[in-house]
Amino acid sequence: MAHKLHFNRLGIQMSKTASIPSILPERRLSGPSRASRPRGRCIVVSDRLPIALTCEEGQGWRVSPAQGALISALTAVLGDRRGVWIGWPGVAQEETPGLRRVLAGAIHAGGFSLRPVMLTAQERRNACGGFAGEVIWPLFHGLTAEHDFQPAYWQAFRRVNRKFARATARTLARGASANDLVWVHEPLLLNLACELRGLKAGCRTAFFLHLPFPAPDLYLRLPWREELLGGLLAFGQAGFQTELDLANFLACVRMLAPGVTVAQAGGGLWSLRGSWRGNAVDLWAGAFPVGIDARRTEERAARPEVERRAAALRDSFGGRQILLGVDRVDRTHGIPEKLRAFAAALTRFPELQDQATLVQIAIPSRENLPRHAALRSEIERLVGEINGAFGRPGWVPVCYLHREPDPEERLAWYRAADAAVAAPLKAGMHLMAKEYCAAQTDGRGALVLSELAGAAPQLATGALLVNPFDTQGVARALRQALGMKERERAHRMRRLREEVRTHDVFWWADSCLATALAERPGEVPTRDLWSHV
Repeated sequence: MAHKLHFNRLGIQMSKTASIPSILPERRLSGPSRASRPRGRCIVVSDRLPIALTCEEGQGWRVSPAQGALISALTAVLGDRRGVWIGWPGVAQEETPGLRRVLAGAIHAGGFSLRPVMLTAQERRNACGGFAGEVIWPLFHGLTAEHDFQPAYWQAFRRVNRKFARATARTLARGASANDLVWVHEPLLLNLACELRGLKAGCRTAFFLHLPFPAPDLYLRLPWREELLGGLLAFGQAGFQTELDLANFLACVRMLAPGVTVAQAGGGLWSLRGSWRGNAVDLWAGAFPVGIDARRTEERAARPEVERRAAALRDSFGGRQILLGVDRVDRTHGIPEKLRAFAAALTRFPELQDQATLVQIAIPSRENLPRHAALRSEIERLVGEINGAFGRPGWVPVCYLHREPDPEERLAWYRAADAAVAAPLKAGMHLMAKEYCAAQTDGRGALVLSELAGAAPQLATGALLVNPFDTQGVARALRQALGMKERERAHRMRRLREEVRTHDVFWWADSCLATALAERPGEVPTRDLWSHV
């Protein structure tokens, strides 16, 4: 039997285990009860407001709500706690002299307030595109050849954090309460809690990292490693996607912050206390894997119009099996590696030729960057080579779509596909894999999933786990997924769907809040996240 990764607490080890039980509990809020907790506000701070802006000629700006699983979960939290969402509205400050007045009184239909932070085009370019996109993103994903440590990016990062901190402090000053929680969701704002301390803004703070956290040998490359770590240690809670990310963070703290004591606190949490660079540290850290709005995805996928569209897609392939990939054009998503594995599968298993098609949806992403243009060229070259080498009249091995599908089309592809291939080289979670499972209302699909995706520990019981760098291993998994018997497909997909439905985005939000709002100091929350591991 081939070796598979066995996911355990605070690390991974090699094990000859065929399947790995879920490490997550049932969704419930069993921490301090809502009735007994003092009721403060929840203030979400992120890079973007949950809105879409359009400007119609002669009618001015129009504000409409944005969509997404995370937005759905946070909307419920904010509506329940007199919430506020602080973020950039989506357009540069210079381009919208009258937009602040439009947004100043905007109230979301869910009952929470929006507070815009206006950024200049240069701030967006250097802080968001530069520090977040050229420093944090490649470094935290292990793309050591792609990071760009320009000092101007760091300075812009600090300016933007100060601007967001002032906006947050003004919001806190309106009806301030010691039980208010500022919940930050963007790596661009890793320094926000530190800036709030400088403004003497008293509140609880929490940070959730949606990206992976790098191992110490990668993190040490960062020129501002101590400053950035100090920014994270200034929060009251730090949440990570997986236990491996949490372990990497704790290892960096032990290496770089000797004045901070790291100790297990029970319930799967870790307590970090002490002093770092002259500032007190009192932080709880834990792993809280983010989910999707599984029930809503399932309901939308079951609509008749989606089923009709899925049936039409299946018919268009003439009865051939469909392998589906939905990825952004980003090196971390591993599209070239997937294409090479598919070519290897067609070579090694010729019975797949003229019987299966890989539909690769490549969503454009930051195409203004030279390396992304080069990646797109590489992908298109590989698609051409595969189709030229294996294609024949009536069969195109790779159907390549370079665009972002609308929500209904995406669901139709999920319903039509016989198997999905989510094989990122590194991913914080990879929610597309969970969306695919939720959309499988008939239970006929199979999932090939990268071991290096954050979703792997949760979905290991039903997915075929692969090393995305192992071309032949992925090729074997593709053949296994396409040749899987109906009974095994149904069994695996049932377990995947139960996992995705149970540990959805609302479970995730409850998990984070149960810790962030627990009383301190002393006891940890009674909600034992990892008691049965």
